[in-house]
Amino acid sequence: MQAPATDADVPGFVSGLGLPGLVDLHVHFMPDAVLRKVWAFFDRVPAPGWPITYREDQDARLARLRALGVLAFPGLNYAHKPGMAAWLNDWSAGFAAAVPDALHSATFFPEPGVDAYVARALERGARVFKAHVQVGGYDPRDPLLRPVWRRLAAARVPVVIHAGSGPQPGAHTGPAPIAEVLAARPDLALVVAHMGAPEYAEFWDLAVRHEHVHLDTTMAFTDYMERDLRTPFPRGLLDRLAAEPGRVVLGSDFPNIPHPYAHQIAALARLGLGAAWLRGVLHDNGARLLGEARDGTAQDRPRAAGDRS
Repeated sequence: MQAPATDADVPGFVSGLGLPGLVDLHVHFMPDAVLRKVWAFFDRVPAPGWPITYREDQDARLARLRALGVLAFPGLNYAHKPGMAAWLNDWSAGFAAAVPDALHSATFFPEPGVDAYVARALERGARVFKAHVQVGGYDPRDPLLRPVWRRLAAARVPVVIHAGSGPQPGAHTGPAPIAEVLAARPDLALVVAHMGAPEYAEFWDLAVRHEHVHLDTTMAFTDYMERDLRTPFPRGLLDRLAAEPGRVVLGSDFPNIPHPYAHQIAALARLGLGAAWLRGVLHDNGARLLGEARDGTAQDRPRAAGDRS
């Protein structure tokens, strides 16, 4: 099957795999003022630059995702300083209520009261959380986060976490802090963003050692990551990906990506790991991960192909 060359090709490619659509666990919808600040940051990235492919209003971005066949996606706001998370969670709850195909997402920051507002987000139906260790500059081992990790592990609600040291290392990025968090909470459902770039092998080792840890594909394997940022995925790891087909979930970073959405799908297809592996990554693994959550919303999970439950 030929990989999609344009966004218009994506639905046919996905249908050809026998899938009803895509489950993308790394999508951003933010308050307009916040999103414009994010775009301004990317506009300042030095060569090779970071052009925003989908610099459109919210309605246009929603229409694009639906045209691509994305069945479920989160908003993934994230707090980078104290005092942000609670109001971002309010915005995200309103966004999910207004957009039926959006997964209710939430975030947190190590600050007094964090466990209380995380508990509130779960009570309101949050199904996925976002943590950004690099941008937030915080230590995931912070004692203020211990009850949060305990609560999220008990709920089995996945946390999409940017903990890798790419594109620039932070004070607490890398696999070592996450390994300590998982040693204390081995039942935590983490989704390591960007396949853990550039510490691909180390984060993969964590995933295969912990039942509920996954890696998302966000920008991994794309020309931008492989060539422009010079952070190629080690080809020696591909056999390990093939041997553990349930550990990788689709992520795109839409809309903040320097390439068309179709290129992420094509980059996965050109790995040559087979149709069954692609079905898992593009839909089934994400649907299963969401369905494992114990927050009372599992009945609303995206269905895997052939699931009649």
